[in-house]
Amino acid sequence: MAPTSTTMDHFTLAGVGIGPSNLSLAALLDGIDEVHAAFFDRRPRFQWHPGLMFPSARMQTSFLKDLVTAVDPTNPHSFLNYLVRHGRFYPFLAREQACVGRREFADYMEWVARRLPTLRFGADVGEVRLGARGFELWGEEGRLCVAEHVCVGTGRTPAVPECTRPFLGPRCFHAQGILERELSVAGRSVVVIGGGQTGAEVLLELLQGRWGDPARVSWASRRLNFEPLDESPFTNHLFTPAYVRLFHGLPPSTRAALLEHQRLAGDGISLATLQALHDVVYELHATGRAQLVELLPGRELQGMRPGFELDLRCRLDGAHERLHADVVVLCTGLDDRLPRCLEGLSERLALADGHLEVGPDFAVAWDGPRHHRLFAVNAGRHSLGIAESQLSLAAWRSATIINEVLGRPHFDTEATSLVRWPVAANGPTTRAPACSRREAGRP
Repeated sequence: MAPTSTTMDHFTLAGVGIGPSNLSLAALLDGIDEVHAAFFDRRPRFQWHPGLMFPSARMQTSFLKDLVTAVDPTNPHSFLNYLVRHGRFYPFLAREQACVGRREFADYMEWVARRLPTLRFGADVGEVRLGARGFELWGEEGRLCVAEHVCVGTGRTPAVPECTRPFLGPRCFHAQGILERELSVAGRSVVVIGGGQTGAEVLLELLQGRWGDPARVSWASRRLNFEPLDESPFTNHLFTPAYVRLFHGLPPSTRAALLEHQRLAGDGISLATLQALHDVVYELHATGRAQLVELLPGRELQGMRPGFELDLRCRLDGAHERLHADVVVLCTGLDDRLPRCLEGLSERLALADGHLEVGPDFAVAWDGPRHHRLFAVNAGRHSLGIAESQLSLAAWRSATIINEVLGRPHFDTEATSLVRWPVAANGPTTRAPACSRREAGRP
């Protein structure tokens, strides 16, 4: 499919948001002349969660699950090429580690972003409309471009407990941008809500005095224990193309149950973080400072009152307790609600409880013309499973979208599975068609 116009504002594909997902798409499109593409982001340059870039934080996925390698291992935008270009290939191998530091991986993605001419920073897309020639992307200063297809990758939004919303401010906030805050907790009581990786990292930084020495830190989690990420071999098969296709074909109630059951496969705590945190807490007890930290698993946050009084219910015995806090840090995860730029099209989109219905080709189900496809990345967890909110399948997802835009299998998106998922979902083999043209999620 050739671009329909040579004008600078008409594209085959336009991307909204330049996070890892759309960056992967742009990297794989680099050199495919049939697709005239542009990607827009309101930020002045590429950044990946700078507010959570703790020095000791590590990736929870292999470096081979980079932006391109899974479908195009000779692509110049691979992590291995990044290492070679920076003279660190042999030192990296000497470390014998599959997972890299989060800072290094962020630097890799920034390096890729600087090499791609299709990225347009400082351009905020406020609305996507459907016009006579295709999708129109609009910003504050007018129309930015027209595109045959659009891929929205604006990221997930912080999930905030309803009872805390009236108190959001300098002393009660979501952890998403904690390193970008002017924060001091010296002599204060701090409560951290949320028992995932971010909660563990924030607690560790608090106990190590990053923002001053707190008088007391309490860590409350709804989970019944502070549990590790499940990185076992067969659990890793949940992050494969075959399982994504299976998951999409299941009834909504089954999907919801599986997401809860598989939580630790994508939202557990890295074992290294747990070990480091346990060592710090043990040292506090061993040196007579046990009162500085309180670990509270199995607690549900049920309310919050002025003066930062938090009401908790213990899931083990049903008892209620109250915590006082000077500072509340919400490590309560992210949600994939409808992106702001699509609100004008909401009546034409298939939504389930506010979530987009995303098909196995990552196209959003809507009532618009079939020759104008609306794709969404990192927004279909409820439709496609836990892998959709992870980096694990970024390259495969991008390749699938590119195949759809081209109308042919430019990339091989097939992969052999060691697990035979249910016959009703996958058929007699584990290999599904490379490129489906049916409307995503359409009943």
